[in-house]
Amino acid sequence: MKNKRREKILELIATEHMDTQERLLQRLAEEGFTATQATVSRDINALGLIKTRDASGLVRYALPSDTATPGELSRFRNIWSESVIDVAAARNIVVVRCHAGMANAACASVDRMDFDGIVGSLSGDDTFILIMQDDSGAAHMAKRLSNISAVR
Repeated sequence: MKNKRREKILELIATEHMDTQERLLQRLAEEGFTATQATVSRDINALGLIKTRDASGLVRYALPSDTATPGELSRFRNIWSESVIDVAAARNIVVVRCHAGMANAACASVDRMDFDGIVGSLSGDDTFILIMQDDSGAAHMAKRLSNISAVR
């Protein structure tokens, strides 16, 4: 049920103006999903949604990248859940350990998402790193990516 609810959240933010958790909660209820505000808050965090201004200047929830579609985010999650073992921050670097041979695909999926704060990436066979602008950005990104891993 959690995954279906999260997919519905992605669909709603892609097709409608969702500016508050309350509005999102209301629309989920209209779509037949029972959830609390705390649950929706956790979903927003796990999905890595951000609040941004749209073309008309209104604030709304959005995907991490303005170019990412729900399909791209779904592909990212699929690659991520099949590839990643562990995520850790070390100063301004995020270290991502993967199953053998999977690091390139997982790293490329992160690159395609165009997350803010990533200066560059480097991939090997079973590990890749993300070089962040600063230590706090690395800690935030490691937490965000770990949350995606926990969605499995």
